[in-house]
Amino acid sequence: MAPALLLLLAVFVWPLLDYAWLSLQAQSVFTGLEQVPVGTLNWQRLLADGRFWQDAWQTLRFAVVSVALELVAGLAIALLLHQRWRGRGVARSLALLPWALPTTVMALGWRWIFNDPYGPINGLLQLLGLATVPFLAAPELAWLATVVADVWKTTPFVALLLLAGLQMIPHDLYEAFALEGGTPWQGLWRITVPLLRPYIFIVLLFRLAQALGVFDLIAVLTGGGPASSTESLAVYAYLNAMRFLDFGYSATVMLGMFLLLLAGAAALLLWRRHTEVRA
Repeated sequence: MAPALLLLLAVFVWPLLDYAWLSLQAQSVFTGLEQVPVGTLNWQRLLADGRFWQDAWQTLRFAVVSVALELVAGLAIALLLHQRWRGRGVARSLALLPWALPTTVMALGWRWIFNDPYGPINGLLQLLGLATVPFLAAPELAWLATVVADVWKTTPFVALLLLAGLQMIPHDLYEAFALEGGTPWQGLWRITVPLLRPYIFIVLLFRLAQALGVFDLIAVLTGGGPASSTESLAVYAYLNAMRFLDFGYSATVMLGMFLLLLAGAAALLLWRRHTEVRA
């Protein structure tokens, strides 16, 4: 375990401690990019920063909605790919293509799809004589566009994990359940879902962590706009560091996002313990 622990220390713990130290410093253009100790002033600024809390809510809403949709769609796809039918192997390979694409490439593709007026959706609306829709110019529509792109991108990952869980469930359980008069729908809720709980927990843990830290999808698809309506915490931290050159406060925003990730992971652990006790 020593090499793995050393690698974890190098790529995770040390940068986290460095951010914690930087969050107690002022390092910006006003200090000549030199570190000046300021104690907890960055944290006080964070607590009073309305934009931070707005972005936190937007990030949380994006993560919860997108992961919920991915879980439902991923389970449906996994159930379909678990059945025996001709061409199943080809379908499994094709289903992984969206997940295999780099996020920036995928986001550029969706940016073109949602473009007004040159995207294919608005092009079709024009052919039908309908008005075009400003998908990326209206706050709620832009947020919906980010959710659609994220669901399309990462649902195959969810389906892959759930498919692995489905293959671990003995088929004899379904046969015995059918002999007792159970329907396939009842078997889904009484056999499949309960036995998939460990895999569902892994899916939620991975995907919520990724969705709460979303950066490249938002940066490429909407840039956080319009009017910061789709801005995530990672994008906000990036803007503070690279556009405003306020590295101390950027580190504080990143640590604030990390604390939200810890809170989400703790909530998932409590949910898993609660479901295990009930089971």
